Amino acid sequence: MEFFTSYDGTRLAYRVVGDGLPVVCLPGGPQESAYLGEFGGLSAHRRLIMLDLRGTGGSAMPADIATCRCDRLVDDVAALRDHLGLDRMDLLAHSAGAGLAVRYAERRPDHVGRLALITPSVRAVGIEITGELRRETVQPRRDEPWFEEAFAALTAIGAGRATAENWRAVAPFSYGRWDEAARAHRAAGEERMNTEVVAAFNAEGAYDPDATRAELARFGAPVLVLAGEVDPGVPPPAAAEFAGLFPNAGFAVQPGAGHFPWLDDAERFVATTLAFLEQPVIPRLVTSRATEVDSRPSDVPAAR
Repeated sequence: MEFFTSYDGTRLAYRVVGDGLPVVCLPGGPQESAYLGEFGGLSAHRRLIMLDLRGTGGSAMPADIATCRCDRLVDDVAALRDHLGLDRMDLLAHSAGAGLAVRYAERRPDHVGRLALITPSVRAVGIEITGELRRETVQPRRDEPWFEEAFAALTAIGAGRATAENWRAVAPFSYGRWDEAARAHRAAGEERMNTEVVAAFNAEGAYDPDATRAELARFGAPVLVLAGEVDPGVPPPAAAEFAGLFPNAGFAVQPGAGHFPWLDDAERFVATTLAFLEQPVIPRLVTSRATEVDSRPSDVPAAR
């Protein structure tokens, strides 16, 4: 664990794993970066700099909890870049971390080399995800033994009847395999979550979708948006719509993956992400199990 001091004196922590060119990694949650592991072995190819957001993990709780709001965390990412001495940096963000990443790209586009958004939250750009779309996304899993209970809970949540028990029941949908490793990963994530920080992260004023969309339309750096085929949190059509906001974006769907694609198929995840990070021209990355060509649902637009 290494440390730096941010703009307001808050001491923040980050982990460095692997070798090669650096990639700054922003976790979702918000929570500490430990749940990201080493992104399925991406650390064998790139040096991953994994930030613990303020108030999580090894990073200190700030004097003012309001500074944990997503848009205000942009200044922490800028302070990390300064600390690392990077002119431009590649950013890799997961889930809610994508909101922070795009707010950073919106404000400091000249400091971003490449931007990879992994099963990204779409809240920062105001994309609507209907309950119907979420239910359609999980249908390939209908033969799994836990499906009936999880699907009923997903339906209840979509109807505004969310309970702690319902959130527990839908957990298997976040993983391509609901096995012992997935259960352990889920339990560890729940232990690390600080509800006070979560509330502050998404507090009023955190997002300005119209302004963000306008800036992303002018963002010229290469972008990858990677969706999990069966992830109801960010279904492929919503992720494809996100990719369409950028002028230079590639879009990929990882077959059989949920919200944590590096856990579901590490080899495929690393291959897709590394191809984006290392190739000089962004490839058309949408793939399928059988043909390696295209696994998009028919209503998902092609990458630009």
